[in-house]
Amino acid sequence: MKGFNKYIALTAWCMLASPVWAAQDEVVTLTLHEVIRMAQESSPNAVQARNTFESAYWSYRSYKASMLPSLSLSSSPSLNRSTRSVTLGDGSEQYARSNSLSTNLSVNLSQSIWFTGGTLSLSGSVSRLDMLGDEHTKSYYTQPLQLSFSQDLSGYNSMKWERKTEPLYYKMARKQYAETMELVAANAVNYFFNLASAQTELEIATINLAAADTMYAFGLGRYNIGTITENELLQLELNKLNEETSIITTQMSFDEAADQLRNYLNLPSDARIEVVTSDSIPEFQVDLSQALELAYQNNPDMESMQLSRLNSESSLAYAKAQTGLRASVYIRLGLAQTADEFNESMRHLNDEQSISLTLSIPILDWGQGRGRVRVAKNNLELTNMRLEQQQLSFDRQISRAVSQFNLQQRRVDIAHRTMLTAQHRYEVARQLYMTGRSTILDLNSAITSKDSAYRGYVSALSTWWQLYYTIRSMTGYDFQNNSLLEYQVEYGR
Repeated sequence: MKGFNKYIALTAWCMLASPVWAAQDEVVTLTLHEVIRMAQESSPNAVQARNTFESAYWSYRSYKASMLPSLSLSSSPSLNRSTRSVTLGDGSEQYARSNSLSTNLSVNLSQSIWFTGGTLSLSGSVSRLDMLGDEHTKSYYTQPLQLSFSQDLSGYNSMKWERKTEPLYYKMARKQYAETMELVAANAVNYFFNLASAQTELEIATINLAAADTMYAFGLGRYNIGTITENELLQLELNKLNEETSIITTQMSFDEAADQLRNYLNLPSDARIEVVTSDSIPEFQVDLSQALELAYQNNPDMESMQLSRLNSESSLAYAKAQTGLRASVYIRLGLAQTADEFNESMRHLNDEQSISLTLSIPILDWGQGRGRVRVAKNNLELTNMRLEQQQLSFDRQISRAVSQFNLQQRRVDIAHRTMLTAQHRYEVARQLYMTGRSTILDLNSAITSKDSAYRGYVSALSTWWQLYYTIRSMTGYDFQNNSLLEYQVEYGR
């Protein structure tokens, strides 16, 4: 680690000394975990995920409220002043002037019966009719108690199916929110290491330019005393010019990567940011059987597959219910009375009963009903087949991600040792060249190996963190701290 820290220190010194950075404003340095936290708080994807989950929450609350008793109060007053045709007792008609005021007030208490699919209602109402004009008369019609029940007898109960699907929709939404937040973290890792890679390239170019300038000055001195050829001197000058070009190119790539990260974190466009990568990662392995078990428990795909099957089964049940006899019944029982005075309309109440039965029998539908049932059956079979394939694919994705993650730990270790070895080789090659015991080709090879090793280490770190948050998103579990992922949402009022 001493070699790596020495390399970072040298890089920082070169960056501070470089004219590219000297005139810039204050720079904010961000770690990976800070970038992830900021992304999960304010990135567009995180904001969209919270809004989507909040909508699912209120939708589920609305569904649960629809299963509770509902109480309503209604009134529809009406004033009628018009001329209309009326039928007399002998069957003839004549025009008469109508001048009336009708007012009413009703209270209704209703309850859905989910296990039958029917609706039970208890209501009461009072109506008053005023005949306006020279002789003002009024009358009341009261229904203090009305009990009614309506029921579809076709065999399809939508409430029963909703009772199965609606909780699953909400459960899936909760898991999707946790999954999305982990994917936001994975995206943040990608943007972070894109900037880290661009920053690495700029650091490499800065260091290489300083080294190339030093080597050219040293080579010029050796050329003047005749210890190197003109060809070697020209190669040193070419190295210096290439590094000057690389500085410009890498600066542009750095600015672009920084702008992408700023946009993702919803930061001001003029914010100057850099990132700092840790030279270590948590050391642990993920057990495949545990990951699969957690994925079955916490991944929203499980609810999605279950909902697909339930919706297909519901469609089949509906198609069957629409074939053959369809019937519905409506029953109403109550008390009512009419009188010229309100008090009188509440006395000696009369019984009222009403029962209606609606029947519908298709006589000739040319096989439409049977065709709809067959289509629904085929769709259910296709759904079951597709879900089996999705289940196998899901298992393979988990297995592949876990296998890659467990191997990536070793890759990071190797990349780190490779970087330190390549850095040491470069230092040796530089000293050998300066003492005349090595060629320019050996020096260039060492520079190339050093730069490639540094890039490889940053790339290995990026892959490890992306795999880590991908597995977290698929399993809903933090394997580093051995805890389930929980995200809280402040619901609006």
